[in-house]
Amino acid sequence: MVLRLVVAALGPLMLAAPAGAGSNVVILSTTTSTQDSGLLDVLVPLFERRTGYTLKTISVGTGQALALAARGEADVVLCHAPSLEKRSLAHGTLTNRRLVMYNDFVLVGPEADPARIAGDKSAVAALGRIAAAGARFVSRGDKSGTHTLELALWKVAGVTPAAPWYIESGQGMGATLGLADDRRAYTPAAPWYIESGQGMGATLGLADDRRAYTLTDRATLSAFGKRVALRVMVEGDRPLRNVYSVLEANPANGPRVNGAGGRAFADFIVSPEVQQVIRTFGVDRYGQPLFVPIAGQREEEVAP
Repeated sequence: MVLRLVVAALGPLMLAAPAGAGSNVVILSTTTSTQDSGLLDVLVPLFERRTGYTLKTISVGTGQALALAARGEADVVLCHAPSLEKRSLAHGTLTNRRLVMYNDFVLVGPEADPARIAGDKSAVAALGRIAAAGARFVSRGDKSGTHTLELALWKVAGVTPAAPWYIESGQGMGATLGLADDRRAYTPAAPWYIESGQGMGATLGLADDRRAYTLTDRATLSAFGKRVALRVMVEGDRPLRNVYSVLEANPANGPRVNGAGGRAFADFIVSPEVQQVIRTFGVDRYGQPLFVPIAGQREEEVAP
């Protein structure tokens, strides 16, 4: 978990925090990709200057980000797992979901490409070949938006990555050896499916170190591109569209929820001014924008 507190200097354009907000601090739980890409470094001070709030950001996987808000520990969520977001809406813990931006996911892998997937147009078919080849694949394994999509793609491919022959004992070495003997099994030293349990940047680093494939959002790959030797193998497939939404925490989640502050950030990130900032973010450094703003659009216009 990355925790970052940024306090903006007071300026003449700042507005007082709304009366009754209860706090001048707004807690945003968001995905690691918004942190790793550098987008938050631009948006946080801009939000603070415009509103007078202090924004505290917690960068975790989408599942954790939504859970923090559901427990009343975050006021607003910026994430990218539509199925999980809609479940939270149905449960009533999050409200007012609005589309913010999208980029795309890509399958990346080592130059050697042991599963021979380079240039494939179908992510599902590519994952099937990775499994068939027993080629290493590093998963986020953290219930993030990236992990959620990855598991959905494996399911369509008809592959269960945590194969029946791979058994986790959750016990010490002695007990594990006993279980292996009882099952007439063995404990693989290097199973092809590796769960990092970490954010996207760390997962890219592990995949690079293990010469493995992984699924990543393009923004984080661009930010980490010079640190890893992984190549884009599969891109452009419609299911790889990566849609980000902003959701407000229900004030009923707990007494610490700053409903007014959460709404202020949500309104801020879908505003025309900030959508223009998102539209050009990354151009100066990478030669192309890392995200496409989509506030006000319908989901069916931008996602499968």
